[in-house]
Amino acid sequence: MDEVFEFRSIKREEAEEAVEIEMICFPPNEACKRENMIERIEKAPEYFLVAFDKEKGKIAGFLNGISTNETVFRDEFFTDINTHIPGEKNVMLLGLDVRPEYRGAHLATEIVKKYCNLAQNLGADRMVLTCHDEKIKMYEKMGFKDLGISASVWGKEVWHDMDIVLSD
Repeated sequence: MDEVFEFRSIKREEAEEAVEIEMICFPPNEACKRENMIERIEKAPEYFLVAFDKEKGKIAGFLNGISTNETVFRDEFFTDINTHIPGEKNVMLLGLDVRPEYRGAHLATEIVKKYCNLAQNLGADRMVLTCHDEKIKMYEKMGFKDLGISASVWGKEVWHDMDIVLSD
């Protein structure tokens, strides 16, 4: 995959493209608002990993999150960049986005794998995400454990908390 994609932190000039991808990948009630996405890119770009298609010159997908000393996922992580504390032990994942034309080729799995390494290098030992029922098996295949129904009500939806412990 490394021959097709460059895996790296997002560049500020790619913010609008990231917002566009988010709007494609998530329904309006779940998608990150433009201003929150841009703020995240400006204040925590090292926690925003993109898979850049070198041939087509565009972002194929990304995974972004924030670092925190908190252990339980809460909705404010999506909207309040001040919850981000660089170098903390927990990374709250806020969105795994893959453009539809790149799905089915294990790009999401590769992005998560590379993000695990990135998070470890940034000092994290655990990553937490929320997902719908139909995504649980996908994340379990990537090594995440289902922790049950989340306290998150983002988008007025029911979510599951999942986590993965990062090891050396």
